[in-house]
Amino acid sequence: MKLDKLVSLSTFTTWKVGGPAEFLAEATNQNEIKSLLQFAHQEKMPYQIIGAGSNLLINDSGLEGLTICTRKLQGSEINNIDGYVEAVAGESLPTLARKVAKAGLHGLEWSIGIPGTVGGATAMNAGAQGGCIAERLDSALVMALDSKKAFRIYNKELDFGYRSSRIQKEQMIVLSARFQLEPGHNQRVIEKHNNENLHHRLETQPYQLPSCGSVFRNPEPLKAGQLIENLGLKGKRIGDAEISKKHANFIVNNGNAKAHDIDTLIRLIQKEVKEAHQLLLHPEVKRLGF
Repeated sequence: MKLDKLVSLSTFTTWKVGGPAEFLAEATNQNEIKSLLQFAHQEKMPYQIIGAGSNLLINDSGLEGLTICTRKLQGSEINNIDGYVEAVAGESLPTLARKVAKAGLHGLEWSIGIPGTVGGATAMNAGAQGGCIAERLDSALVMALDSKKAFRIYNKELDFGYRSSRIQKEQMIVLSARFQLEPGHNQRVIEKHNNENLHHRLETQPYQLPSCGSVFRNPEPLKAGQLIENLGLKGKRIGDAEISKKHANFIVNNGNAKAHDIDTLIRLIQKEVKEAHQLLLHPEVKRLGF
């Protein structure tokens, strides 16, 4: 495969920040991922695997070694009779939510506004508006990064928790995910529900500016956004990075923010919340290169 050199990763994240990848490859199938991993191992080269970059903060200095991007692994197989849906790791959640709605399948309406991919969402057990991946996932096809072997792992084996799974804790990558949805529903009713969910997110969250979505996990039963807002941190800026005035659990890029600015705001929020409540907020966002 062609390896591109010194490619800016700012176009590979929804925050629109991040330095260059020493080498970058965009895999389009399972065999290419395996080949790239084998190449990195043979060359004793560090590597990172990224998807749509919707939950990712990449250092301004960039990433050494090989960056493998899976966002071109797209597609899905939908069975509107039994409700099974197999989606490739790079398929975007909103795209999949719209496809299954057209097939009259109920169960992914909550995901319509999440700007991530199936692979990343499965690994972190993404959720919104009362739903989450764990409730609908039947199984996932994964690849062990050490052996480069692919195998299927089932829901009960994935140790799903709040924004967590076994995939995050072990050296494996999601290749595709199989969902069990409810067939036989009215397409228009599901699409209406999709539109209502999307409208709610657009009204309550700052989707007009680059962000990663929610920065911190909620320390249940408390809400991270409310804790941050109560400390008067809405609108706090470092450079062009700002704690959103619309939703305090969002950090937005007002144009020319740097990863360092965003990282500094994240640490500031953690410090302020810990001092006020003796509580450490844990980021949902994954940092690379820090």
